[in-house]
Amino acid sequence: MGDLISTHLDEGKREIITARTKEVMGEFCQLYEKQYAVALFNQVRFDVEGGGGPQPQLLHRKVPLENKSIFSGALFQYLEENKKWRNRFVFIPDSYAINYYENKQAHDRGLHPKGTINCAGYKVLTSMEAYLELLNTALPDVKAKVSSSPFLKCATQFPLILWHPYARHHYFCVTTEKEHQKWNAVFQDCVRHTNNGLSEENKVQTPAFTDAVRLYRQAHGQYGTWDMMCGTPTQILANLVMEKLVPELRDLIAPRLKGKLFEKQKSWILICDAVYGLVQTQTQAEYQAIVERCEAGRPPLENSIRTDMDQIITSKEHVTGKVRALVLPKAEKLLKVSIQPYIGSILEALMVPTSRGFSEVREVFFRELVDMSKNLLNQGGKEKLGEHMEKISMLAFHPVKMQSCYEKVEALSLEGLQQRFDVSSPSVFVQRAQILMREQMDDAVYTFEQLLHQSLASQEGEDMCKTIQRCQDRVIKKFDYDSSTVRKRFFREALLQIFIPYMLKQLSPSCSTELPRFQELIFEDFSRFILVESIFEEVVLQTVMKDIMMAVKEAAVQRRHNLYRDSIVLTDSDPNLHLLEDNPAIDWAGQYGGQDEEGDAETVDGADGEAQRRRRMKQVVSMIQIDGTTPLPSESCLEVPGVEGIPEESEAGPDVQASSGSEAPMPNGATSAEDVQIPDSPEAQPALTNGNTSKKEEGSSQESPVEKEPTQESLGQDSENKLAIASAIQEIEDVVKEEENQQSLEATTQKAEEISPPNQEQKSEPEKQEEGDTSVNDKEEHASTDQKEMEAPPDSVEESSPTEEEEITTAPSNEAENSQTATEDDSHSPSELEQPTTDSGHRDDSGFQSPTNGAAEEEKPQSSHSPSKATENHNDSETGEELAGKGATPETPPTNEE
Repeated sequence: MGDLISTHLDEGKREIITARTKEVMGEFCQLYEKQYAVALFNQVRFDVEGGGGPQPQLLHRKVPLENKSIFSGALFQYLEENKKWRNRFVFIPDSYAINYYENKQAHDRGLHPKGTINCAGYKVLTSMEAYLELLNTALPDVKAKVSSSPFLKCATQFPLILWHPYARHHYFCVTTEKEHQKWNAVFQDCVRHTNNGLSEENKVQTPAFTDAVRLYRQAHGQYGTWDMMCGTPTQILANLVMEKLVPELRDLIAPRLKGKLFEKQKSWILICDAVYGLVQTQTQAEYQAIVERCEAGRPPLENSIRTDMDQIITSKEHVTGKVRALVLPKAEKLLKVSIQPYIGSILEALMVPTSRGFSEVREVFFRELVDMSKNLLNQGGKEKLGEHMEKISMLAFHPVKMQSCYEKVEALSLEGLQQRFDVSSPSVFVQRAQILMREQMDDAVYTFEQLLHQSLASQEGEDMCKTIQRCQDRVIKKFDYDSSTVRKRFFREALLQIFIPYMLKQLSPSCSTELPRFQELIFEDFSRFILVESIFEEVVLQTVMKDIMMAVKEAAVQRRHNLYRDSIVLTDSDPNLHLLEDNPAIDWAGQYGGQDEEGDAETVDGADGEAQRRRRMKQVVSMIQIDGTTPLPSESCLEVPGVEGIPEESEAGPDVQASSGSEAPMPNGATSAEDVQIPDSPEAQPALTNGNTSKKEEGSSQESPVEKEPTQESLGQDSENKLAIASAIQEIEDVVKEEENQQSLEATTQKAEEISPPNQEQKSEPEKQEEGDTSVNDKEEHASTDQKEMEAPPDSVEESSPTEEEEITTAPSNEAENSQTATEDDSHSPSELEQPTTDSGHRDDSGFQSPTNGAAEEEKPQSSHSPSKATENHNDSETGEELAGKGATPETPPTNEE
């Protein structure tokens, strides 16, 4: 590779690169220096006069990802050096840079990564076909023999390729479709974050930079949107240089490339990457120099602006009137003919997918809170609140859970209008809408956190689910108002980005020759703060802005896509709510019994402390290991490690627990993690503790009947084992009832078989085995009754005892067989438990109704053998007994209809 670069980038080529970079940077620096003074004047004027739009109702988190990382895990990476696939450990911090290491141990020890990928300007591709289509645009005019061998042979059928028009391409792949979807969502989020543009907190440098880049491109005839306006200022300037430099270098280097077509394409990618690095180094030095020079001259400029503010404003208004008299007739004619007929259709094209995306954000937020309420009911109150709130606090930055929201906006299409108005692609608007959606989700979550924490501190005696729902309703109402405001502002900005470049391109030829004479009307002392070119653009903007505002206002008046009118103010607005915005971050794990794993890192000093802190950073997205995957041949064997230091990974669900060999029984719902919202599959089904416990009982009953008697050791087990045993016993009782009803009601045999599949196996067993196990059943039943009387609450014992006696007298011969069959199938068939599980791994509680699961609960089949109250008390094998012990039953809290 070194020989290739040195051969084609000789001294002459490097001189061309340096000369073109200096040429572009020279023009840019002149524009930047002028725009810096204008931006400074606008900022000072805004500070003096004030202004702004509607006051947001939601709170804003200042440092959302403090002590958090996005994701980490193992995948395959293709190395250009040796043309092999290697297993790499990838860690994505809060900066959204992709760091890849030799292995996980290298990351844990704090070593430097093998490489870091800044995703600005990249595209994430999930197929070789899409990659080859973009690759063929790199050398469009080169004629070469097409090779029969593929460009790149992927190690698996799930590739992930990071493509960039100028930088090196990166090739990854994974072994399963689930991991493919998860990594795709994470990489897309990295690209989305780095493409977001410059920070809006800097009110002078950012507008000066963006205006200078825009004016430079307009001076070279490029007025439309630009896809490469992404990344840091250095990267944007390098893209500006490469846009001009690449065609020239291609004409010089492409004819000298050797080999077949794909070999030439590979060589050109490596050459472009080397040139891109050289250009970035030069642009960074020159940009830093111009910024330092402007910042050094800022104090005298600001003093002059504050001293002569009134005179500067008066002079600008005088020149604006002259320019408006020249431009307005031409602009209104162009507006009437070429702009007004398209405002409605473009606005509708923007509103439909964007509003669907924001509606999905609202639905995801609501669904997560409903799931949390149900899980708190099942798991016993405040002890689990910290664990759930730790996950919900990072909901906005969970790429997998937010993927359904982002996909709604990706349907945005401006076909038929892109060429007319010089819009390169809708990706600029799509990514901006997705960033706004993420900000709104985080604001809603942060506001909910503050309100819930305040409510729990002041109203400790109230039911927690009612408190959660009341805070949820308040936040959703505020979200609806803020999302309307944010979307209307987004629509106005997008329409301006589409129409203003088109109008400037049409009006500049006739107006640009007459604009210089207006510069003479400006005093020399004020000429740095008043530019005729800027006034010309402001006049054009004001001309079309009136029609855009009217179109958006009309859509709000008609309540299209849930847009509110500007005159609407929330009647229950909280004037004191914003006092909570400056509160420190809430330590849910420390206050409400969550898992806090960061305390140990504080006691370690030096490099070891930093490495341990990095290892114990909480991840937004948990990593799961898929069982049953087939490793690849040769040395590229993917082994996804379990990161013990990350809270979510230590409780990443039954997949990880099972793969690590852990045999400790855990209560249902206690292993829930927020891993991946992917359609259910046998690999992702939660491993039920009832099945594990029942298997142990089955094995012991086959060895010796005496072992089933309750011993002192079994009575000393923890509460989780007791709950698991009790649930297994209840499952045995339910199966016995089904057998009794099947024998008495032959007309409903087929329906009972559909509800309880284990009965089919019970009928097919030999009768001799049934008779031989009768003595075992008698002892087992007595042991189950004694164990239940010791563990269950008094109410449940009284209600269930008559049913148990009746079962013993009616069907003693089938009980052992039923227990064996039920426990044998328990861990494989969650439907037999008559308890659906939620997506997050928790058990559903049939007593809690919500808009998301109400229909499913209504359609749930009712067993004909369970009309008694004892069966209802044991509908949830664990949580029902917990609630009965507290003297309470699951209530149905009011749902949110908004």
